[in-house]
Amino acid sequence: MTSLTNKRILLAVTGSIAAYKSADLTRRLREAGAEVRVIITSGGQEFITPMTLQAVSGNPVHNTLLDVEAESGMGHIELARWADCLLIAPASADCLARLVQGRSDDLLGAVCLACEAPISVAPAMNQAMWSDEATQANVEVLRQRGIHLFGPAEGEQACGETGSGRMLEPMELVHACSALFVTGSLAGKKVVITAGPTREALDPMRFISNRSSGRMGYAVAEACIEAGAEVTLISGPVCLETPDRAHRVKVESASDMLAAVNTHIVDSDIFIATAAVADYRPVEVAAQKLKKQSSTLAFSVERTTDILASVAALENAPFTVGFAAETNNLEEYALGKLQAKSLDMIAANKIGQHDDGSSMGFESEQNALNVYWQDGKKEFPLMQKSKLARQLVELIAEQVRE
Repeated sequence: MTSLTNKRILLAVTGSIAAYKSADLTRRLREAGAEVRVIITSGGQEFITPMTLQAVSGNPVHNTLLDVEAESGMGHIELARWADCLLIAPASADCLARLVQGRSDDLLGAVCLACEAPISVAPAMNQAMWSDEATQANVEVLRQRGIHLFGPAEGEQACGETGSGRMLEPMELVHACSALFVTGSLAGKKVVITAGPTREALDPMRFISNRSSGRMGYAVAEACIEAGAEVTLISGPVCLETPDRAHRVKVESASDMLAAVNTHIVDSDIFIATAAVADYRPVEVAAQKLKKQSSTLAFSVERTTDILASVAALENAPFTVGFAAETNNLEEYALGKLQAKSLDMIAANKIGQHDDGSSMGFESEQNALNVYWQDGKKEFPLMQKSKLARQLVELIAEQVRE
């Protein structure tokens, strides 16, 4: 099944009669799970209105390079950073030529130059324009630069002629976009991932837990699935939907998670421990709700089993990746855990609050990671967790191959 769940698709509409299909394409992308934002050029507005695309996308349509309402007036940079994929559909002959030239005198051109996400074009033009030597030369340059070409198709055209130059149908473009995220770098691998918090009961009503939302672990699970892995996701209590094609095992406490890991780690190739597992649990759990009786409440706690270290110590241990959430001394503590627990890799991030009061790491849709392994390290700057997860998984795949 085609899935673009949690993907951010930036759709650009240029001056072609095929722009009338862009409204349906936007709807189909959203049905596949994507969030869609739209750029429309001045030529595109001759064929379809921004209001139509705003209605079907659920987001404002962008058509101005110098946007005074954007952060620092740099709307093109914001859009480029936001996108997981830039899809230009329809892409006119003029659009292809401008891309080759690196023009940046309109919003789309500037976004293309600033965009580090995959860029795809769906050509749409008269068959003679498509077959012209200039257009074919432009297409070859774009291919060499790594831009993905979706189509064109052959058939009857709006001008009455028949030939190659028709834009692919919306569902064909949805499938093509979805395929961009399937890397195959973990094809045939079995991956076990832990995610979310654990809850350690005090009584039938209360528990000790932490601020983990599970977003990073679920994003890693989706990225592993895209990379071709068979994924078992062992999850503490979170308010997130199970990623498509993941086998989710729901757990509550650290001991529950340990038992689930021990069951599913057999024959696994990779273990990624993103979960924020409780280090301690109450020694005794009250059978009845604890009543408020005094101004203080004291209870004893005991250490929980270190799940990550226990997996790394297995005789035939999988490639083991830990996570370290720290408030200070990030590199020192991360490297200490890497060595002490005999891990293959550790991903470390700071937790706390930014200067503006927003959460850092936990309870946030963004994160930054410093990743360490025995003979190397790599820093990933602040970005959406979905994008960060894909980059992390590709790094893990590289190390597994080596």
